[in-house]
Amino acid sequence: MTGVMVVTGASRGIGEATALAAAAQGYAVCVNYRSDTEKAQEVADRIISDGGKAITVAADVSQEDDVVRMFKTVDDELGPVTALVNNAGVVPNRYRADEIPYEDMAMVLLTNAGGTILCCREALCRMLPKHGGQGGAIVNVSSMSSTLGAAHYWVHYGASKGAVDAYTIGLAKEVAGEGIRVNAVRPGLIDTEMHARSGQPDRVAKIAERQPMKRAAAPEEVAAGILWLLSDEASYVSGDIMNIAGGL
Repeated sequence: MTGVMVVTGASRGIGEATALAAAAQGYAVCVNYRSDTEKAQEVADRIISDGGKAITVAADVSQEDDVVRMFKTVDDELGPVTALVNNAGVVPNRYRADEIPYEDMAMVLLTNAGGTILCCREALCRMLPKHGGQGGAIVNVSSMSSTLGAAHYWVHYGASKGAVDAYTIGLAKEVAGEGIRVNAVRPGLIDTEMHARSGQPDRVAKIAERQPMKRAAAPEEVAAGILWLLSDEASYVSGDIMNIAGGL
């Protein structure tokens, strides 16, 4: 498999696993990150040391100028994007609905939903035939929170991922006849740094036993689903939202 892939939020977790798996399948990869330059470079260096091609691009996906600059950098250094994985997202602090600060709500919605929409827009400007493109594939990373609601934790996070689900379905229908497939994955409990960054470092240990499979997933298990949706094996799959949640 060859092509140019942008993976947002690729310095850790699901994004890192996806970038590494994509490079192993022959993609040239843009490792996007917001602030952790050292970690993003480590991911790119691993790809390059294994014979692949990768660049790192710092960009906050909630900021239009950053997103536009990132895709222009990819154009110049790797070529037009043919695959996009919208993985970048923020998990808010834990609030009940009556306590959510405006700043927290705005950050979550602009990053998780707005960032997905912005990155898709720029990818479509490279993929659509009317812009000289030859099609492509997009996978948006949602969350089981979009179906469960995340009550007592972060309902605004669940709402932001619900927006990703709706956007995925609508966009898939809009561009299906123009050679572009759009799908999403809904991870469940995944063993990543996300939990610690949201102030709950012991969350996985606490609730893993309550999952149907009695464990959390590794990021690589989600990456495998993402790469399948991007592959030719999924050539007739579009508008699908794949739950990767161990039966939840």
